[in-house]
Amino acid sequence: MANGPIDLAQVRLDNALALFEEFVRQTARHADAATLRGLERRFAERVQIQPSYWSQIKGRSRQIGERLARQFEHLCHKPNGWLDQAHSGASAGAAVPGTPARSVEGPGEENAPRDDDERFIVGLVLTYYRRHPQRARTRLLDLLGEVLIPAPAPPPPAARPSSAEDTQALWARTRAGVAPLKRRR
Repeated sequence: MANGPIDLAQVRLDNALALFEEFVRQTARHADAATLRGLERRFAERVQIQPSYWSQIKGRSRQIGERLARQFEHLCHKPNGWLDQAHSGASAGAAVPGTPARSVEGPGEENAPRDDDERFIVGLVLTYYRRHPQRARTRLLDLLGEVLIPAPAPPPPAARPSSAEDTQALWARTRAGVAPLKRRR
């Protein structure tokens, strides 16, 4: 823990965000885009608060009081007082038991940006998230939902056009499968 007095409101917020990240990881394992879109609302339902109240907590316009802290712990199956303690890592996500903690390995970490392009993208996303956390989370989950849904298998090489002639043949086959419009009388 830090040498100075702890900020209980910040510790509770960090731990609540860790609970949300745990919820997201559990839900996103086999999720489709529709499931990912409602994660904020579903987490709020899980901890029995209004989605707008959860948004205010994340936006730091509301704090988690004693009663709500115990409610979060009870509904997320954590021991009494868990939300009030700074956990190893002291950041959201690292404090959640049963989930991978952030690595202390350094530059070889698997999820760390590997080059300037990746650092630039991570920086852009963080800047956007820090300015508009709710909007960024919603839009990023929508985008990630598209990635997380398995793409259909590519057609076999024989079905892929490789030249202008193959493209014409594909177009002809496609047109043959479409019925012409009926003429008006």
